[in-house]
Amino acid sequence: MSLAETLAARAAAVARHLDGALASLPPSDVRDAMAHALHGGKGLRGFLVIESARLHGLEEGAAIPAAAAIEAVHAYSLVHDDLPAMDDDDLRRGRPTVHRAWDEATAILAGDALQTLAFEILAAPGAAPDPARQILLIGTLAQAAGAAGMVLGQALDIAAETAEAPLTLPQITALQEGKTGALIGWAGQAGPRLAGADPAPMARYSAALGLAFQIADDILDVTGDAERAGKRLRKDDAAGKATFVSLLGLAGAQARAEALVAEAEVALEPYGPSADSLRQAARFVISRDI
Repeated sequence: MSLAETLAARAAAVARHLDGALASLPPSDVRDAMAHALHGGKGLRGFLVIESARLHGLEEGAAIPAAAAIEAVHAYSLVHDDLPAMDDDDLRRGRPTVHRAWDEATAILAGDALQTLAFEILAAPGAAPDPARQILLIGTLAQAAGAAGMVLGQALDIAAETAEAPLTLPQITALQEGKTGALIGWAGQAGPRLAGADPAPMARYSAALGLAFQIADDILDVTGDAERAGKRLRKDDAAGKATFVSLLGLAGAQARAEALVAEAEVALEPYGPSADSLRQAARFVISRDI
C-alpha cells in the first residue's frame, strides 16, 4: 500500500476502536462533541503507534488500544487549544470547532472526557501484553500529556503572546518539543514499549519527526491555503509571535525541516527496509499541504 492508503487504513482501525468506546457512553451533547473532535484528522499519532509496534513483531490489534489512546489525547488537546481562552479558533479540519458547534462549556467537558477516555482505554484488560508494560504506557502518556510535556508547551505558547521580546530559536524549539513533540514522541516509542524492546531508536526518530512536523506547520501558516488547510492561517504573524519561519526565514526553515527528516531516517537504520513506511511518513510531514 501507498503511505496514504496505510495512513487511511490505520486511522480507520483506530476510529472503529474509538467509536466502540464512545458507543458505551450515555447519549449526550458531550459524547457527540467528543465524536466530532475525534474524526477528520490524519491519524498520524495512531499510525506511529501501530507502525512502531509492527517493527517489533506486534500485530495491529495489539497496538490499537495505545493508538486509540493517543488519538483521544490529541483530540482533547485540540478542543482545548481552540477555545477562546487559548487560540480562539472557529475552524478545525474544515469544520466548526467544538466550542462553535456547541458551546464553551461543552467543549471543555468534551476535552476533559477525551483525556480520561484515553486512560480508560489504556487501563482496560488486554491493552498491553503484561501489566508492567501497561503501567509503563499509562505513566509515560501522563508525563507526555502533562505539565512537563504538552501542557507545558501550551503554557509557554500562551506566555509568548504577551512576552516583552519574541522567543529565541532555542526557546521556540523547547516550546514545540512539549506542545507538539511530546505526544508524537510517546506515539513513536509506544510500539517498542508494548513489545518490551529498547525505545531509543524510535525516540530519536520521533523527536526529529515532531520538530519537523512543527516547522512544516509554521511554513504552511505562511504559504498554505486556509480553505484547503481547514483552519485559520497566519495567526502567529498577526499576533507578532516568533516562529521557525520568522527566525530562520522560509528557505532556512525548509532546510531545517529537511535536515530533521534526514535525522529521522538515520534513526531508523537499525530496522532496515521494514521501516520504509516510517521513512515515508517523515518525508510526508514536510511535504504535506494541509
